[in-house]
Amino acid sequence: MDKAAEIRAALERSFDAQFLEVIDESESHRGHAGYPEGGQSHFRVRIRADALTPLSRIARHRAIHTAIGPDLIGRIHALAIEVDA
Repeated sequence: MDKAAEIRAALERSFDAQFLEVIDESESHRGHAGYPEGGQSHFRVRIRADALTPLSRIARHRAIHTAIGPDLIGRIHALAIEVDA
């Protein structure tokens, strides 16, 4: 399973999202720090989930990082998060 699919599966397990999009943006970072050959290093998550609505921006990011888990977070270089509340 690729990392985007792993991120999606983790978020689906943790949140009853009305909208979820995981985008691999690695190619646009080719040649920059943190880009490994083969990509799968830079991701953007766009999510709308009722559980995230009452949380502050920082709490939302923490909840998403927790849902993804330290192992997977440790295997990617960058994660941009957009929460539609």
